[in-house]
Amino acid sequence: MAMWRAAAGHLLGRALGSRAAHTSAGSKKIVGVFYKGGEYADKNPNFVGCVEGALGIREWLESKGHHYIVTDDKEGLNSELEKHIEDMHVLITTPFHPAYVSAERIKKAKNLELLLTAGIGSDHIDLPAAAAAGLTVAEVTGSNTVSVAEDELMRILILLRNFLPGYQQVVQGEWNVAGIAYRAYDLEGKTVGTVGAGRIGRLLLQRLKPFNCNLLYHDRLKIDPELEKEIGAKYEEDLDAMLPKCDVIVINTPLTEKTRGMFNKERIAKMKKGVIIVNNARGAIMDTQAVADACSSGQVAGYGGDVWFPQPAPKDHPWRYMPNHAMTPHISGTTIDAQLRYAAGVKDMLDRYFKGEDFPVQNYIVKEGQLASQYQ
Repeated sequence: MAMWRAAAGHLLGRALGSRAAHTSAGSKKIVGVFYKGGEYADKNPNFVGCVEGALGIREWLESKGHHYIVTDDKEGLNSELEKHIEDMHVLITTPFHPAYVSAERIKKAKNLELLLTAGIGSDHIDLPAAAAAGLTVAEVTGSNTVSVAEDELMRILILLRNFLPGYQQVVQGEWNVAGIAYRAYDLEGKTVGTVGAGRIGRLLLQRLKPFNCNLLYHDRLKIDPELEKEIGAKYEEDLDAMLPKCDVIVINTPLTEKTRGMFNKERIAKMKKGVIIVNNARGAIMDTQAVADACSSGQVAGYGGDVWFPQPAPKDHPWRYMPNHAMTPHISGTTIDAQLRYAAGVKDMLDRYFKGEDFPVQNYIVKEGQLASQYQ
């Protein structure tokens, strides 16, 4: 299909079929890496995205004779994950607490056949190395697109209306209307541009339409003409030409080698002074220090999002301390509703894997040595 292109360094001399996702008879060792639920694990029976919830598939897997290990310990040579790399067949991880799967780890994983992302976005995996090793990489496409788009809209409003200082005043026993109102704005009439108009970007544009904004989008491809007309969004082929037009910029592009660090000091300087930026895509798309400096100087009036690099973010990460931010841990795509969707998607793909059946085509990120086009 057109969406697949040959990966760089095709197979690096290794036999393509040697580690393809076709199961052989017998028990499989499956490792899941998720964030720890801790004291919150038992507060909601549908909280399946944590270590304790284990995607709700432990009983099902063990009833089929498979070995299922779940942990949040993923970094370093002494981590729990590292202990199982050599003999695991399947690794399930999540963008919210990603297990970084490097070429070195792939080389160690002699039995590994399948890498599944519980959610959307597989940039925590060295995809060319996975393709070269004949691995299959798949994610649950569409599982949390609504969740992320809703969160982006929320952060736009939080930043434009200067909500957080008002909340902090209440908590601290203060009352200073002027301290909030001097930089609070309506969303109506503002120009909002999304960098990327895939599933999440399109959903965001649809949700912005009732606010009577001027909507722009930049992407490799134009969206469907009928949908474009319905939303009232205008295509901008030149990103650098779009940026100065926008009061609000939302990042909705995947992290690739082309997009890594694409919003550096020079590109941020091209934006309208006082711009609002929302980024729920990937933290590494931004130059970390350039964003912090722009927030401090006022070039960026507010920056919000839930993605950092690395994750979890270190305590000294500059985005924790920059002014006028609306940052949280990586939460937008792991609502309870999203967890149930991506848990069901993972179970479906595992079931197909055990039976030797193909996955839904849109879920493949690496298949038979080829990368999905968005990761080229």
